Amino acid sequence: MSSDLDFQRARSPEQREARRRAILAVAAELLAEMPLSEISLRELARRVGLSKTNVVRYYETREAVFFALLNQAIDDWLGELPGELPQAEPSVVVDALAVSLGRRPLVCELWSSLGSELERNISAAAVLEFKLTHGALQGRLAGVLAERIPGLGEADAREFVAMTILLTAGLWPYANPSPSVVEALRDPRLQRSRVDFPARLGRALRITLSGLLHGANGATPET
Repeated sequence: MSSDLDFQRARSPEQREARRRAILAVAAELLAEMPLSEISLRELARRVGLSKTNVVRYYETREAVFFALLNQAIDDWLGELPGELPQAEPSVVVDALAVSLGRRPLVCELWSSLGSELERNISAAAVLEFKLTHGALQGRLAGVLAERIPGLGEADAREFVAMTILLTAGLWPYANPSPSVVEALRDPRLQRSRVDFPARLGRALRITLSGLLHGANGATPET
């Protein structure tokens, strides 16, 4: 990432927005290279070409950077998702949703890190801003799914989205284990321990959807 003087001295709204985008782009690159737990704010700043102090002017902590990155990634995904969900029976729609999520490791990785890591070193104000935006994005996702799945009302669609996030967060780490675990799982005796993320998520979501469509209505809090 370039660290020329024009970038360092950004003053206009356009330059500041370019700096924010650059920070998030580098954060995404780092997340593709290493686990979130190994990414420091100092390394992020170094890769962007800014001082740590300059990065903090835009995002108060490392966690705030990844909050913003998650919301941006979901917004991008929602722009593409309607074209990836077929006009078909609910089970087919749900399987397509699972496949679509599997193609977006950044979203899955950050959802799986929310409760365990990202919601720790951050102010209440930053959490509030993130969750308000995240909640609006969940509402958009619920709207897309309600359009594709007959009988899925607004409240149930929101609950289905919340369960999608929780199931993704739980399954993703097991579907993407460390190299030593990958090696161990080659043993045929551990075949049942291997997790095919789209297949396992799709099955779990079909069960969830069946319960919502045929069971009692009611929404759970957003994640």
